[in-house]
Amino acid sequence: MQVLKKGIIYMLLMLIKNANVALRFLLELCVLAALGYWGLQTGWELIAKIVLGISVPMVAAVVWGIFGAPGSPQQLHEPWHLILEVVVFGAAAIALAAAGQRALGLTFAVAFVINRALMYAWAQ
Repeated sequence: MQVLKKGIIYMLLMLIKNANVALRFLLELCVLAALGYWGLQTGWELIAKIVLGISVPMVAAVVWGIFGAPGSPQQLHEPWHLILEVVVFGAAAIALAAAGQRALGLTFAVAFVINRALMYAWAQ
């Protein structure tokens, strides 16, 4: 019976760890959406809105893809990777707040901090 309980606990922990990795990917996608939303809300004219809404997330995706993405040949090492994470994810939270979505920006920031803490604790 004890072995069964340990097996169930191990499976639940693995499920939670995998959910944390999935959340991380979702947060990365949310960075792009938040920056795009900010760009669309910030521009004065339609062309500026479109340019900002596309180019800002594109720049973030390129920078993250080169220096932050897991498995990237140019991936930064700690502490530089953590600094990049704080800048990219923090920019998304600030962008949401600046676009008038303060509660969403705060929620995003809290989700990032919890996710990052768990990733560190579980060496993900």
